[in-house]
Amino acid sequence: MSSRVVVGLQWGDEGKGKVIDVLAGEADLVVRYQGGGNAGHTVQVGHEHYVLHLVPAGILRPGTTCVIGGGCVVDPELLLAEIAQLESRGHRVQGRLVVSARAHLVLPAHKRWDVLRDKGANRIGTTGRGIGPCYADKVARTGVRVGDLRDPDLFGNLTRANVAEKNTILSALYGEPPSDPEEVVKRYLYFAERLLPHVGDAEARVREALGSGKRVLFEGAQGLLLDVDAGTYPFVTGSSAGPGGVATGAGVPPSQTGDVVGVVKAYATRVGEGPFPTELPPEEAARLRERGAEFGATTGRPRRCGWFDAVASRYAAAVSGADHLAVTKLDILGGEKKLRLAVAYKLDGRETTEFPGDAVALHRAEPVYRELPGWTEDITDVTSEARLPEACRRYLDAIEEEVGVPASLVSVGPERRQSLARGVEVGRE
Repeated sequence: MSSRVVVGLQWGDEGKGKVIDVLAGEADLVVRYQGGGNAGHTVQVGHEHYVLHLVPAGILRPGTTCVIGGGCVVDPELLLAEIAQLESRGHRVQGRLVVSARAHLVLPAHKRWDVLRDKGANRIGTTGRGIGPCYADKVARTGVRVGDLRDPDLFGNLTRANVAEKNTILSALYGEPPSDPEEVVKRYLYFAERLLPHVGDAEARVREALGSGKRVLFEGAQGLLLDVDAGTYPFVTGSSAGPGGVATGAGVPPSQTGDVVGVVKAYATRVGEGPFPTELPPEEAARLRERGAEFGATTGRPRRCGWFDAVASRYAAAVSGADHLAVTKLDILGGEKKLRLAVAYKLDGRETTEFPGDAVALHRAEPVYRELPGWTEDITDVTSEARLPEACRRYLDAIEEEVGVPASLVSVGPERRQSLARGVEVGRE
């Protein structure tokens, strides 16, 4: 491995946290290139359970350096709390985490606006963490960046202007009382004392690592189907969640981002609003949700559950240029008598294998299923592909065939050791 990108090929929550943790054992640097505190990367190390929002999952591998790139948005209060929690559990963060000065700061008004606007008929189902409004300010060129904290006068002026603008908007649209800009400035300069020791030219650090032959793992958040450009707009996140976001979000040439590991869950889930063609009826979804503990790592919301959608994942793999699949939560399907994969859609009276380009059309899509037999065996202690039940292997083969990408890594449980390599190097315990 020289460099590698890990990206979700569904609607997020595919199990990227575990895959990144496994692959990080062979990495020198792990780099988050987009997203913010709306991510929830769940990792289990032995009996220890972690949920990471901003700090890359590589932090759980001693000796690995972690980078939060300029394509990310940073809530300093959340990040500092996450660092403190990691250190309280014995993980050294100081000297191992570099936060880009180019990353944008999530301000309190971003979070207020996020919650207030995500209501009614046009509800998206956001996490309420202020991510979308922060990215909106970035594009509007009114944002405040992490590096601005180094100059209190500059930071104060930029923040006062931002808060004044948000006060006007929130008052006019929602009747909200104004925020005190001086309180915001004071609070964030307090955070700066603890945050700035971690801040640096993260992008130069990544390019230097690549130039010297070090192994770099780029960590995506959310999933390709939530990508702001390629996803099911408007039910998407505010950033480029696919591999295309690596170059801009981490400041590296596209030619050096390496191969792509696309993560898919053995079934499908979605949090929030938006089309979901293979969604199960409530009773069946509840059964799968309980078995798979399908509740949002960031919000705790119950995830919508459905059968594996090969049409959607095939599209996501094509857009991402996926070289490998990592199939997670295969063990959760144990006990199902029959398994289904959507291999096509019926849309407006015709059958198609193409993924629709707009959410309105996707809402009308009816899945065309391929059925396979299930298995009853417990596979959580299986250590090699040869020991998997035949029906289990046939299901993996069907995913490979329908998506068109080899399943090189298979997860049969939450722990590191519960991983079967089928063509990629995995990390050391």
